[in-house]
Amino acid sequence: MRAVVCRETKLEVEEVADPVPGPGQVLLEVVRGGICGSDLHARKHADQLADLASGIGYHDVMRPHESVVMGHEFSGRVLDYGPSTRKPWTVGTPVVSLPMIRMGDQVQMTGLSAKAPGAYAERVLVQESLTMDVPNGLSPETAALTEPMAVAWHAVRRSGVRKKETAVVIGCGPIGLAVILMLKARGVRHVVASDFSAGRRALAERCGADVVIDPGAESPWTGFEDSRYITDANDLFDLALDTMGKLRRVPLLPWARVLRAAEAAGATPSGPVVFECVGVPGIIDQVINQAPLATRVVVVGVCMEPDTIQPAMAINKEIELRFVFAYQPHEFHETLRLIADGTVDPTPLITATVGLDGVAGAFEALGDPERHAKILVDPASSATV
Repeated sequence: MRAVVCRETKLEVEEVADPVPGPGQVLLEVVRGGICGSDLHARKHADQLADLASGIGYHDVMRPHESVVMGHEFSGRVLDYGPSTRKPWTVGTPVVSLPMIRMGDQVQMTGLSAKAPGAYAERVLVQESLTMDVPNGLSPETAALTEPMAVAWHAVRRSGVRKKETAVVIGCGPIGLAVILMLKARGVRHVVASDFSAGRRALAERCGADVVIDPGAESPWTGFEDSRYITDANDLFDLALDTMGKLRRVPLLPWARVLRAAEAAGATPSGPVVFECVGVPGIIDQVINQAPLATRVVVVGVCMEPDTIQPAMAINKEIELRFVFAYQPHEFHETLRLIADGTVDPTPLITATVGLDGVAGAFEALGDPERHAKILVDPASSATV
């Protein structure tokens, strides 16, 4: 079959062996694949990515010298089954799958390991237990976005953001846009989006952002100065003393119990929920220094370089940092259902579709934020631009 092979940072279309489904596996015809930011990282920084993965015990992430078929976002059609499968779908059934598969006695990350070729190809192997049929006649283009949207859904769920809280999305690349979509799906009423790119700001508006900001012209934090969020320590001290003064003036009032109840009800001072979706050095520290007190920061962007922060500033402002990665199987399933029932429409992210011969050019084109967000791959297409 034809596939795009990455070797020493080069992407070339080659004839490779047809995949044969093993125990518990399903063979799919790839209908659409998506190019992810992690693919761009893996192509140029494979050794660094592999070293990071080895640090948590996974030793099979691609190395530059290996021949790897990337692509972990995809939709396809069932072609065949391997041994020890339940065969729940007829041939031709549209499906999506989590990009993990058991090869021998090891679980591999599809599209990021030489042992588990991905979806920049005519066919791909998936694990039957991680595969789900596509409901409601959902188009293969939209279904292929289930995986990146599940990343965003996991981030939003882990953030604990409530409907009445303000969410600030820093960076409106594909993952930032996906986070915006999922925040609105969760019912968050006030979403602020910030990006230097005019093209990405326009996409953020299409995805439902309530306020869109060019950080080159204004700060995403300026609007909080007159809000219910506290941006100055003196204001916090005044609030504390005023509150205690009022409570202690009431005879026999169990003031400590009142404060504990207010805390349990979420009535004590807190900041917005910030989603850092840029992934370059300095952004986390910038958020810590500029955001209101008691802000919750969810780090979604993948920074591949060492970074520094001022812990004392984060401590004094009681900033909470949460780092998120991937998703749970039930979140992948929930995401598919949210897309299929129309609650979430990720199609604004799709800015182009190319065939296998256009993948190398697409990797380069994705470096221009004004032109593209998400480029899909159609193995049956001859499009190269």
